[in-house]
Amino acid sequence: MFQGVIDQEGAVPVAATAIQDVLFERGMYWASGRSGVVNLVAAHKWFNLAALKGRTDAMSHRREVAEQMSDVEIAAAQREARAWMTTH
Repeated sequence: MFQGVIDQEGAVPVAATAIQDVLFERGMYWASGRSGVVNLVAAHKWFNLAALKGRTDAMSHRREVAEQMSDVEIAAAQREARAWMTTH
């Protein structure tokens, strides 16, 4: 557990582009199987969100993942992405 003090005055705001990088990294995590499991639905979802936030290379990754998915899986990924957008 963190026991220190956070310097609020010295804190630097997170860059506006950081969120798209985090979303892209989540897509890479699930697409690559770093967790031991490849989850194409999750990968498509995160690449889709990263693309929506402006990460242009996420579009090609999303397309590559979609080529390996069924229409049902793509629809599920899109639903999950919309659900994430409404809660965040």
